[in-house]
Amino acid sequence: QVQLVESGGGLVQPGGSLRSSCAASASISVFNAMVWYRQAPWKQRELVAHMHSAGRINYANSVRGRFTISRDNAKNTVYLQMNSLKPEDTAVYYCWVVVSPSDYWGRGTQVTVSS
Repeated sequence: QVQLVESGGGLVQPGGSLRSSCAASASISVFNAMVWYRQAPWKQRELVAHMHSAGRINYANSVRGRFTISRDNAKNTVYLQMNSLKPEDTAVYYCWVVVSPSDYWGRGTQVTVSS
């Protein structure tokens, strides 16, 4: 069983930055994939950034060039650096990891972009 705890959300003005963290209760070096999703009110959950264990990274078109996913194996933490935030980035951001054959979700952290 892997516990995931997200943090680092908050209220920020358009154009601002936030860094969200996903702290895992197990070594992330064995994770097959680490993914950030988000879900805005009345919308489906969407993939934001995906990091494969081999290092391959993919981003949603809507965040490419503005968001960066990274990891710190020593801290068992995955990060999502969010720059040039827009009101449409407002959502609950969730961390999802795959440790084959299982997968785990965090409870999410709220990001609100508003002036």
